[in-house]
Amino acid sequence: MIINRLKHLLSAGTALVSMLVLWAVPASVQAEWGLNLQRPVTEIARVQYDLHMLIMYIVTVIGIIVFAIMFYSIFKFRKSKGAQPAKFSHSTKAEVIWTVIPTLILIVMAVPSTKALLLMEDTTESDMVVKVTGYQWGWHYDYMEEDVSFFSKLTTPQSQITGTETKGENYLLEVDNHLVLPVGQKVRILLTARDVIHAWWVPQLGGKKDAIPGFINEMWIRADETGTFRGQCAELCGKDHGYMPIVVDVVDESQYQAWLDGQRNKG
Repeated sequence: MIINRLKHLLSAGTALVSMLVLWAVPASVQAEWGLNLQRPVTEIARVQYDLHMLIMYIVTVIGIIVFAIMFYSIFKFRKSKGAQPAKFSHSTKAEVIWTVIPTLILIVMAVPSTKALLLMEDTTESDMVVKVTGYQWGWHYDYMEEDVSFFSKLTTPQSQITGTETKGENYLLEVDNHLVLPVGQKVRILLTARDVIHAWWVPQLGGKKDAIPGFINEMWIRADETGTFRGQCAELCGKDHGYMPIVVDVVDESQYQAWLDGQRNKG
């Protein structure tokens, strides 16, 4: 009995210490270690990151308070010290407190959450439109106003997948044709699928939307810096679900126009 109780206390203590350590580590280091969200490079991704951290702080504080009260009660009122249980049916004051406080906490979380959802759904005033079609097992991109379209598929060598060769730095996150977007422009993305439900997701760009056969979903991104950003299908879609990476190159306007010209010449 005592051993089981000590095991429970040890498990709870370990969880509490882990929370405190994670809270103390800088966010940039957490991201580098894979303990947090990736560094955001769009407005939407930053809003999502800030919301994530806000809720993380709230639940951490709640966890500390709850565990502190629980441990205090366990040791202060344990039977071995002769503690006698209180005998009462209810407490109106306590019921009001534990109703009002959670309500206020939910409001604090709901306000920024609602703002984030409204921002994510606002695809108006976009500078360009790209249609993304998911299929088993890749993506098709169609630049609606530029007469440019192409397929994008995994290029990780089969030898790495089977384990006969050392896995590369971008294992299962490399494709033959990258989606190329201009920096600083609002890109409206239309999402659909040919066969089953897929989901287009690039963490650093923010947002994740399902690509559904026979239905057009939409989202938008505006990257604030150039670079290469990687993602993948985030909806279990079949046996090769893990082989549907996404690679987005964000470039300056001159590079983007040069890339468009090259794609048209291929055409």
